[in-house]
Amino acid sequence: MEQSFWEKLKRVKLEDLLHIFKFLLAFPIALFYKKKRKGLWVLCDTAEEARDNAYWLFRYIREHHKEQDVVFAIKKSSPDYKRVQPYGEVVDYGSLKHWIYYLAAEKNVSSQKMGKPNAAICYVLEVYGIIKNKRAFLQHGIITADLSFLYYEHTKMSLFVTSTRDEWKYVDENYHYPKGYVQELGLCRFDELHSGEVNRKQVLLMPTWRMYIRNEISAEPGEKQAKEFMATDYFKYWDGVLENQEFIDLIERENLQVIFYPHREMHRFLRYFHVDHPNITIASWPEYDVQQLLKESAYLITDFSSVAMDFAYMKKPLLYYQFDNEKFRSSHHGVGYFDFKTEGFGPVCVTPEQVVKELKQSYERGFQNEARYLERHEAYFDLWDTDNCRRNYEAICKM
Repeated sequence: MEQSFWEKLKRVKLEDLLHIFKFLLAFPIALFYKKKRKGLWVLCDTAEEARDNAYWLFRYIREHHKEQDVVFAIKKSSPDYKRVQPYGEVVDYGSLKHWIYYLAAEKNVSSQKMGKPNAAICYVLEVYGIIKNKRAFLQHGIITADLSFLYYEHTKMSLFVTSTRDEWKYVDENYHYPKGYVQELGLCRFDELHSGEVNRKQVLLMPTWRMYIRNEISAEPGEKQAKEFMATDYFKYWDGVLENQEFIDLIERENLQVIFYPHREMHRFLRYFHVDHPNITIASWPEYDVQQLLKESAYLITDFSSVAMDFAYMKKPLLYYQFDNEKFRSSHHGVGYFDFKTEGFGPVCVTPEQVVKELKQSYERGFQNEARYLERHEAYFDLWDTDNCRRNYEAICKM
C-alpha cells in the first residue's frame, strides 16, 4: 500500500539531508561529464546488492555490447561489490561520483525504484521535474497486485518493464504511464532460469515481508520486539509449519532438506523462529542467493511473493500459503488482476496442516508439476526464452 506523506517523512534520515550537499556539489561537475561521456548509462539493483535484473543486464552489455559506456553502482562495502567488479566500471553507491554519474548519465537503469544515489532526494528531483533524465525500471518481479507507489505520478519513469501480456495490460491500463512507456520485455534474470540442476530433496520456504510489521515493530532487538513479533500471525503461521509434527516426520522420513528464507526486510526477526532440526536451515542474505535457491529447489512454499513467478516460470510445483490475505491486502499490497485460486500455479493454503498435506502429495508425485498448472504456464508466460536481456537492452537504446 502507498505510504502517507507523514510515514515517508518519518523515514527521512540525516544522511538524506547530507545528500543535498552532494547533489549541489555534483551538479556543475556533471555538466562537464555530460560532454565527456555522452551516452553514459548507470545501472543499479540496490545499494548493497548485485543479483537482480540490473546485474544481469550489466553483464550482458559488457559481454555483448562493449561499445556501450555503462557503469554499475553498488556500495564498496557490499559483499556483492567483487561479484560485479570483474565485468566493468563500478562506482561506490551514494558517493559524490555516483551523484555525478547519475546527473550526467543519458539513462539511469534500475531493478528497484530506489536504485539511485539517494532515494529521498532523487524522488523530489525526478517527480517534481527539477531534473529531467531518462530512467528505465527493469522491475523486481512480475506484478500481480495494485502497487500504487509505482504509478507514473510517483515515479515519472520513461520505461516500465513487464514480462507477460496480462501484466503489461494491467500496468498499461492502470498505472497511468504515457502510451509506449510500459513494454513487455521480460525480466533480465529470467535468461538464467533455463539451465541448472535441481536437488529433488530440497524444499524452499520463502515468504515475502509485511510492511506493517516492519514499520510498527521496533528495529531494536529486545524483549519488547520479541513479544510483538511473536504475537503476529506471520510468525504464528510460519512457525506453525516449521514446528508441525507431520512436517517434521515427513522431512525426517524422506530426508528432505528445507531452506527457510524470508524476505530480507524480515531478517531481523529470524532469531525468533523455533528451528532445531538438522534438516531445516534458516537462510539469510548474503550467504544465500535467492536465484540460486530458486533454481536448485524442487518445491516452493511461498505466500504473495513474486518469487512464485520465477519458480512457476521454471515449470516447477509450488503452493501459496495465504493465511492473512485480508490483512495483507489492506496493509501491504492491494488486489490486482491475478486470482491465485483460479489463475495461480499451485494450491492456496491457509493452515499449516494444508501446507503439509500438499507438500506430501507433491513429494509422492516426485515433485512433478500437475498438468493444470503447466497449462496455466503455457497460457500466462507468452515470453519464455533467453532473449530477455537483449530485449531490455534494445528497448533502453530506443528510449
